[in-house]
Parts: sequence; structure tokens; C-alpha cells
Amino acid sequence: QVQLVESGGGLVQPGGSLRLSCAASGSIFSFNVMGWYRQAPGKERESVAIITSSGTTNYAASVKGRFTVSRDYAKNTVVLKMNSLKPEDTGVYFCNVRGATGWPDYWGQGTQVTVSS
Repeated sequence: QVQLVESGGGLVQPGGSLRLSCAASGSIFSFNVMGWYRQAPGKERESVAIITSSGTTNYAASVKGRFTVSRDYAKNTVVLKMNSLKPEDTGVYFCNVRGATGWPDYWGQGTQVTVSS
């Protein structure tokens, strides 16, 4: 069992930046896919940024060029750097790690990001 704790969310003005961090209670080395999802009010949860154990990344079209996902095996963390934030980036951001077949599958409790002037 791995517990994930997100941090770094908050209120930021449009055009600003935030750095979200996801700290795992154990090693993330065995997981094949790590990443971030978000859920806006009244909308379904969507994938934002994914990084695989080989380092391959995949971004939602809406964040490509603005967000960067990375993982640090030494610190057992997954980080999402967000630049040029827009109001439509507002939502609860969740960290996820999972195996190649989708199991095991762990989620954090989420951290709120609000982009507003």
C-alpha cells in the first residue's frame, strides 16, 4: 500500500505559476505510470500529464507547452510545474501512480488550484 500526498495548490492570478508535488509513502520505482489528473466543478476527472517509468511523457492538449511533469525516484515524488496558468486550469489536482496493467492503482486526496484575478 502506497499513500500519496499532494501539496502546492493555491490561488494564483492568470499568467502565474505553481508547482505541485506528490509525496509517496513508499518507493514509486515499481510503478509504470505516474501522473496528474484534475477535476473541475461539474466536470469529469481528466488526465493532465503522465510520465512513464522510461521517462516518456504525455500531456493534455490544453496544457502542452505550459506544464511539465517529472518524477524523482530518490525522493519518491512526482512533480507538476505549471506556468502561464489560465482560469480554465482551475480544479482539484490529483496524483496517481499505477502498474502497467492498471493495477495497483493509487490516488492522492487532491489539492485545489484556483486561477483567478
